[in-house]
This record gives sequence, C-alpha cells and structure tokens, in this order.
Amino acid sequence: MIDGLTLNQLRCFQAVVDEGGFQAAADKLRRAQPSVFAAVKTLEAQLGLELLDRSGYRVTLTGAGRSFYERARVFLNELKSLQGHAQQLAMGEETELTVVVGDLCPLTPTLGLLRRFFDASPGTRLHLRFEALAGPWERLLGGEADLILHHVDKADPRLEYVDLMEVKLIPVVAPGFLRFPITDAITPEQMRPYVQCVIRDTAQQASPRDYYLVDGARSWTVSDPLMKKELILQGMGWGHMPRFLIEDELADRRLVEITGKHFSGARIELVAARLCAAPHGPVAGRLWRYVAEQAPRVAAAIGAAGLDGSVSRPQ
Repeated sequence: MIDGLTLNQLRCFQAVVDEGGFQAAADKLRRAQPSVFAAVKTLEAQLGLELLDRSGYRVTLTGAGRSFYERARVFLNELKSLQGHAQQLAMGEETELTVVVGDLCPLTPTLGLLRRFFDASPGTRLHLRFEALAGPWERLLGGEADLILHHVDKADPRLEYVDLMEVKLIPVVAPGFLRFPITDAITPEQMRPYVQCVIRDTAQQASPRDYYLVDGARSWTVSDPLMKKELILQGMGWGHMPRFLIEDELADRRLVEITGKHFSGARIELVAARLCAAPHGPVAGRLWRYVAEQAPRVAAAIGAAGLDGSVSRPQ
C-alpha cells in the first residue's frame, strides 16, 4: 500500500483503460469483474477524483483520469523494471543457459565465439540448439532460449539485439542442371519445372513467409544448409545459399550463380537477440556484453568476399 493506494487498484485501473471496459480488464487480469470494479471505485474514493466516465456504452477517461492514467502507467512500468532488476540480483550465477543458433549462422566462427566464452564460465552449462527459419524466433518468444543468433524483426519492441554480420543469399545451380542458357533474365516460369531445395522450418507453428519459393514448383526439404548444398552440387535441385558457405564451389565453378532480375537473392542481417523484459542473470549479462565486443571479429572471420564478393558467370 502506498499512502492508502494499492498496486492492485492501479493495475485494475490501467487494465480497464487499456482494455476498454471492466469485463475485458477482468479477463486480462484473470479476476472476477466485481473485484476489478470495486478496486477502481475504491481508488476513486481514496483520491477524491472521478477517473472514469461511465455514462456511455464504454467507459472513458475524464480529464483528471487521463492525467492520472499517464502518471500511473509510467509508475507501473518503472515498478516492473525494478522487479525485473531485483530478480536479476537474486538469481546468482546461472547453472545453465540456452543459446539457439539459426540456420544462416556460419558455424565455425559462431561456435568458436561460444566456446571461448563458456570455457571461461565452467560453472554454467550450455544448452546449444540449432533451429531453422522461424524456429529461433519461436524458441526466444516462447521463453525457451536465453539468446538467439539469427535474423529478427528489428522493429519488434519485445527484442533487443546486437548486430553481428550481413549474409548474402544467392540462388545457385550445378553446371548443366538447367536445360537453357544462364542469363540475368531467368524467370520463375523457366524455373518452375525444376526441383527447389529448401530448409525445413523447425517452428511448431506455421510460418507465413514463403522463403523464395517458386509458386507451383516441386520442392525437397532438408534439415540443414550443408545437406542442401550437397543436393544442389549433385544436380538434384537448386536453391538459395549463403555465399560464405559456397565460396569455394563458386570459385571453381562447381556451382553457378543465377542471380538476375527475377532472382535477386537477399542480404540478411544476422544479430544476437534476447527478450527485453526477461530477467537476465550475471552470466547471461556477461555473455551479452561479450558477444557485442566480439561481433566485429566474427564478421571479419567470414571474410569480405564471403559476404559481398561476386563471382562472374561462365561464358
């Protein structure tokens, strides 16, 4: 209780305003509607203010209520942050952390980065998971990962991130796979008869993105980029690959790039990401700072050619 006011009263008031009514607020708070109504009514009585106008179909804020709501909202947000900080202080050294590595991360520098950190933190066990496409996002947002190394929606307010590197995806085929000359004007219609190799999405919920699929084409799904590369090398299909993973094959013409007007490829920004609101213990905090400090070295380990270089087409 703070000078006669309770956190329950403030939370009920905020929920009524945010949800637009007492029943909706009760549903959000998982409480009975009469208890939410009574909490707000008591709050108004203690303040000596009418915060809500109940004369219409939906409750609305009065002038005083609007001013009070803005201050209460800031206070409750700060309180949530304080509670999270207290949780972090009470956690102590974590005994385990879960890191999810996405399908576009270069494994050698990524695993080297994690090995060096966890070698220096022997009391914390690393649970390492490899996920593809929407899988890393699902693990993070579902509370199943402390950190992901993947690409994210940088506008998502639930996430904070550290930029790692840019990866270039390019469409490739094996020499002789296509029954027509390779130009920069290849169309989806021309590619429709050919099998397209795609990575299997590890998310449990269906992902709405098509990930460069040609509509109507047959596709084979594989579990990881290395298997996908091998299928393409064997002339069993075509697909988009991260350039760093096929640089040697492009250089010696075992794979041929078919980038052009209709298949432009993509540049993907890989990041380290975590949830803003989740409590992060001391080891997770050190890991976050370590990744931020080492990010330039990881990018350099891939090499400029592997990220942005180009290989000419065979004449």
